[in-house]
Amino acid sequence: MQGCEKRNRSAGEESWLISGETPFYARNGVALYRGNALRLLPKLQPGSVDLFAVDPPYCSGGRTAGERSADPAKKYAQDGDARGRPSFTGDHLDQRSFVTWSTWWLEECLAAAKDGAYLAVFIDWRNLPAMTDAVQIAGWQWRGIMGWDKGLGSRAPHKGYVRHQLEYIVWGTKGAVQKRTDAGPFAGCLRYSVRKSDKHHLTGKPTDLMRSLVHLAPVGGLVCDPFAGSFTTAAAARIEGRRCVASDVSAEYCEIGKTRLETIERLRVGETSQGIQA
Repeated sequence: MQGCEKRNRSAGEESWLISGETPFYARNGVALYRGNALRLLPKLQPGSVDLFAVDPPYCSGGRTAGERSADPAKKYAQDGDARGRPSFTGDHLDQRSFVTWSTWWLEECLAAAKDGAYLAVFIDWRNLPAMTDAVQIAGWQWRGIMGWDKGLGSRAPHKGYVRHQLEYIVWGTKGAVQKRTDAGPFAGCLRYSVRKSDKHHLTGKPTDLMRSLVHLAPVGGLVCDPFAGSFTTAAAARIEGRRCVASDVSAEYCEIGKTRLETIERLRVGETSQGIQA
């Protein structure tokens, strides 16, 4: 993938948009695209992104190859009920392929990141070691692991089990960690429960969780999520005053994302952002 795309810009083009692509939604510093991450990431302006907040397919959710290759609607929906949420693709890789694939897109993220930019990648316990490997192989400086505590409502197979209460955020930087005067230090464990009214994707993250995470980017900074799902990262960035470029391959989820951002605009974020779960 390296060097496969030209990153030149026309004189009048905004440097934070994806070159040569037309967003299906663009308003007030948020641009949403439909497409494969490995096709779109090389078209980002080099050195433009302050934070990659990424929630890729975990390629997990089972002990055997057959279980991991199952439809995500069966793997990740409680009681097998997706509650009308569309399924998604790309969640079938074994661990070796997952490391290779993750390294490819993480390298493209690094090329588009500013010096000192942050990377925050969600993952579960099964593929946590694989993701920390891929982050380092791609050239990021691995800095640690943040925890997302989902609370006591998390699933457990039976009463003898420890609840799968935590998911993980592998975080790192492009080069040195920059000293901040505008924010920080940041919490290492984020406690947000999942609420049905705020879950728009089979593996969607709470809006308030992402609102907290996008604070790694400065106000007005650029956040990118190339596996946007229902575009919660974009919604959070808009509410918190950050710009955002986000993409997904699913036409259904792109429509959901567009509706969510349009709702936020109607709610006049600048005055009523508190409690918005669009």
